[in-house]
Amino acid sequence: MLYLSYTPRAPLNEFVERFWLVSGAESPRKERILPSGTVECVINLHDDRVQIDRTVQCARARSFSGAVVSGTYSGAFIIDAMQHAAMIGVHFRPGGAFVVLGVPSAEFANAHVDLAALWGDAAARELRERLCAAATHRRRFLYLEEVLVRRLRSRPGLHSVIPFALECFRPTGSGASVRDVARRTGLSYRRFLTIFTAEVGLAPKLFCRILRFQHVHALAQQTGHIDWAQFALECGFFDQSHLANEFRTLTGLTPTEYQRDIQDQRNLLCNHIAIP
Repeated sequence: MLYLSYTPRAPLNEFVERFWLVSGAESPRKERILPSGTVECVINLHDDRVQIDRTVQCARARSFSGAVVSGTYSGAFIIDAMQHAAMIGVHFRPGGAFVVLGVPSAEFANAHVDLAALWGDAAARELRERLCAAATHRRRFLYLEEVLVRRLRSRPGLHSVIPFALECFRPTGSGASVRDVARRTGLSYRRFLTIFTAEVGLAPKLFCRILRFQHVHALAQQTGHIDWAQFALECGFFDQSHLANEFRTLTGLTPTEYQRDIQDQRNLLCNHIAIP
């Protein structure tokens, strides 16, 4: 398996955390993709198709074109890992997709959508064809960066309350309360919720829950040993039962099942867990 990551230059790096590319990672298994609180754009360089087997909203498989946008999900979804023969993707920062893609992220929350539906058939087709034809992986990254920078220049930026709120919530979702942040912005609580949900794609309380879960997930990956009571204390959960309930809601797994399934993390992409 080959996995490459590329950090775009300024000003795109304010809205995109990284580009990634994977090849030779196809596997006859299903994978569970955990919610991350942000948007991903994925281009299949091998087949002009992306299939999602199951989501929190739809139990049946759905097929999309080879250039697809994965919205902010409130739970895990399932894919077929045979699609990882050759893929390139854009991992947006929270709220970043709104600026680059030009569409409120709330419009495709808990859903996948063809990039053509957002940019038009011609632009989406040209992007994928040029990426497929590029002679090297570096040229793929640079061309993708060029396209997104051009789009960025023609878009309005984030509402000023979004960076402020994200800073207040902190990377672990355990900072200030939503009501406190709304009060400090000077907006009404309802107006703050509307702006945040539209641009980030999730209501702020749910977004913070996912950040807290991601903190636990990161600790589990780092340590390899999971002390659920200690994790609950460190990551802002009321108790171990609260943490267990969040795992079931956000991943479809109990903590015991999660611990079983992350034992072999080889050849897995970020936030992907193999399904036995």
